Amino acid sequence: MALLELKNVSVEYKLSEGKLRAVDNVSMKLENGDVLGLVGESGCGKSTLIKGIINLLPSNGKVLDGNILFNGSDLTQISVEEMRKKRWKEISLITQSAMNSLNPVYKVGTQIIEPILEHNGGTKAEAMEKAKELFDLVGLERGRLDDYPHSYSGGMKQRAIIAMSLALDPKLIIADEPTTALDVIVQSQILERINALLDQYDGSMILVTHDISVVAQTCTKVAVMYGGKIIEYGDVVQVLKRPNHPYTMGLKNAFPSLVGEKKELVSIQGTPPDLSKEISGCRFYERCPFRQDKCKEELEITNVENGYFYCARSNERDELRKLADIADTWERM
Repeated sequence: MALLELKNVSVEYKLSEGKLRAVDNVSMKLENGDVLGLVGESGCGKSTLIKGIINLLPSNGKVLDGNILFNGSDLTQISVEEMRKKRWKEISLITQSAMNSLNPVYKVGTQIIEPILEHNGGTKAEAMEKAKELFDLVGLERGRLDDYPHSYSGGMKQRAIIAMSLALDPKLIIADEPTTALDVIVQSQILERINALLDQYDGSMILVTHDISVVAQTCTKVAVMYGGKIIEYGDVVQVLKRPNHPYTMGLKNAFPSLVGEKKELVSIQGTPPDLSKEISGCRFYERCPFRQDKCKEELEITNVENGYFYCARSNERDELRKLADIADTWERM
């Protein structure tokens, strides 16, 4: 049984001018020990999807269809109180911006022991001892637990948030852009620390990011999201070395590599689709240099080893990869 399985999940927002389906018919699995990178441009539905998993959508959003199975329990069918009990203890969240995630009027140690006391009970002294152990794990001095957030650097705040997410030894950590606004050295240190902690706790993680280099460094699997859909999913080496969907091919061209021949970076022209409007066929159609009329039709899934993708030209993907490596292919768009 998978740790987490999404079956045909859709999430919709009610807006003053109508409805917007931010996540549309998403399915994927996460096994114990997996680290899944969820990548894609802003506005593609990544944050909405993870908020839907842990029922933290804003008041105008809801999981419209599908099932979210966590350890066999359907999270779409449990009560608000049952979901509250699962957060932190079984599923924890590393929020997108550590700079704004800590309450400025409470000491950091007080904020870390709060979920420990709420879920596990015990005394403040016992909870504080746990907090000290967590600070050891993330590389912070124990004495800093008695400080207020304003005295922390950005990297220290991020480490404190990671410590908080591990307070109850959760099986699943959801990290939403955990290294945003940090310099590359601190970013690397934090990602290495998270990986080491996951090994120690035998935990799994969903890492939401725009940065494919972070996925290559950290993840075992990757899901590429575009226009509210997961358009390609598979083992990280398989997807990044031999992408099957044109959008993934374009993303690969847009990030530098430290190995191999130096290549000019090529951006994908245009912007993601407006999800408030009905879209038929491939959502990447307007920006794809390989589009054909058949791409406007309903797409069928193509299964590959340990993954899948959606593309009307799936039988031509070897040829498309070669063309996608040529900068002029994208610049003609």
